[in-house]
Amino acid sequence: MMLEPGTLMNNLTAQEREFLRDVARQAVWNAVRQQDPPDTRTLAEAAAVDLTPRLLVKRGAFVTLHRAGQLRGCIGYIEGHLPLVDAVVRNGRAAATEDSRFAPVSEAELPALDLEVSALTPLRSVARPEDIVIGRHGILFEKKGHKAVFLPQVALEQGWDLEATLGHLSLKAGLSPSDWHEGAHFQVFEAEVF
Repeated sequence: MMLEPGTLMNNLTAQEREFLRDVARQAVWNAVRQQDPPDTRTLAEAAAVDLTPRLLVKRGAFVTLHRAGQLRGCIGYIEGHLPLVDAVVRNGRAAATEDSRFAPVSEAELPALDLEVSALTPLRSVARPEDIVIGRHGILFEKKGHKAVFLPQVALEQGWDLEATLGHLSLKAGLSPSDWHEGAHFQVFEAEVF
């Protein structure tokens, strides 16, 4: 089953989403310039944004960086270990400087970066792979100590159906593309992507 982008239920306001993007952008810029992380309370005051319970709840979050349409960094937490606003700061910094797939972002690249924040719902197990909805669910795949995760938008961006998505997840976990068929455990989550 596939959903079109943007069909998820949203609970952050437009102002909160824009604030979180600004927080992530400032975190990226500060990290690249080797400055301290931004103070979220100061940023909230400057933007006239209240740090509402929606921004302070412990929630999984990812920050994804693109340059010229190509992935440039993506780091996040699937589970809520930090308040959402703090997770965005931490993951923005990490996406710019700690993604092992890429060299750290340079200061010259900063103006060309596109930034995306994904605020996640809690994980829940699914009984069978057929319960996964492409375009709605992010997927955590586990088998024999191997793990991999895709955000909900990955399958849509790549044009994958469920079988292709699970094959790529299996490969990402260091297994063969067919290893998802037996003995694998799947958990899903949803994401507000902005």
